Amino acid sequence: MLHEYRDVITHMKENNAANAHFLKIFDRHNSLDDQITEAEKGNIPLTDLELEKLKKEKLLLKDEAYAMIIDYKKEHSL
Repeated sequence: MLHEYRDVITHMKENNAANAHFLKIFDRHNSLDDQITEAEKGNIPLTDLELEKLKKEKLLLKDEAYAMIIDYKKEHSL
């Protein structure tokens, strides 16, 4: 997730700035990504509607994490 901000995310984690909420979002996003990938491969049976719902949730989490990363980046002049 947000590979272009990998250095900022690493900085957040190393400096304990990645709060519990950010880490929860990050982990949930990665979990959804894995589920979606497996569903698209046909390894997990999901309807199109269920898959779409997972993708929307993943996108919302990405948007929220992105906002937190940008705020952190501004605060720390990264």
